[in-house]
Amino acid sequence: MTEQVMETAGGPLYPIREVSRLTGVNSVTLRAWERRYGLIQPRRTPKGHRLYARGDIERVQRILQWLNRGVSVSQVSELLDQPAPKQEEALATPPPEDTDWHTRCLTAIEAIEALDTTRLDALFTKSMGLYPVSTAISRLWRPVVEHLEEQGKDDFGASVQQSFFEAFLRTRLGLRLYHGNLELHEPRLLLSRLPADPSMLRLLLMAFTASVGGFHITFFDRAIPMAKLPWAAERCGADAIILVGSQAERTDLIRRQLPQVTEQLNVPLCLSGPVIRIRALDLEGSNIVMLDDNFAHSVSHLHALIS
Repeated sequence: MTEQVMETAGGPLYPIREVSRLTGVNSVTLRAWERRYGLIQPRRTPKGHRLYARGDIERVQRILQWLNRGVSVSQVSELLDQPAPKQEEALATPPPEDTDWHTRCLTAIEAIEALDTTRLDALFTKSMGLYPVSTAISRLWRPVVEHLEEQGKDDFGASVQQSFFEAFLRTRLGLRLYHGNLELHEPRLLLSRLPADPSMLRLLLMAFTASVGGFHITFFDRAIPMAKLPWAAERCGADAIILVGSQAERTDLIRRQLPQVTEQLNVPLCLSGPVIRIRALDLEGSNIVMLDDNFAHSVSHLHALIS
């Protein structure tokens, strides 16, 4: 079947890949919502391929509204069946406490502390399969990373746990990034850590969110020397550079080296992570682009920046 939108008397019908592009929900998750929860019911071609009407896409967008408020996917169905005025009223009220996500965070942290790959993998697979990647990362995996970073300041064992989780994420996300790059050739992002950052956790989450958000990703395990950034960006054909940092970094780097690099670049230089808050005064007035701590918001910002 062609991946083109089909025009019918009742309006256009979209293949699953196009719906995924329009909504940001991957195909695996769309199928899970259909099979496990009956949240959407697409039409089928004679060969069994799914076709979605405009109403199905609008329903997916309403599902996302509920999920982004912390509602469990298993509870969304009954909310979608409410009359439209009640839904609008409910969406306008402050979101409830995210007890389900909090429980998942505790479960993930316990699995990491126990170095339990099987338990962690089950939670990772479920969260990424039932929820949009941006939701799973913002509600579950970013809070887990923040917890590990905080623990790492005082707990020697936390460094082992961070290394364990980093290795876990690399194996789960690396293959997805590889296949994403096969499909997406532009726009291109170059990602690296700042020199003092001890962990790749934020870098991996940022890279994966950007890949799902439509970017071709090149990232480096080690921090790229500042003097080499323009050269690396040119070789990679990067449309923007993102440097991720969870620590304060050296004053000389923030005040002198990074501003100098921006003068040598033809593409935006962006910062992501707690370094932005820590060094807010030093970064004020610079040409460096400060990205939102929410990775999904950062991806939207990047699209607007380089469009």
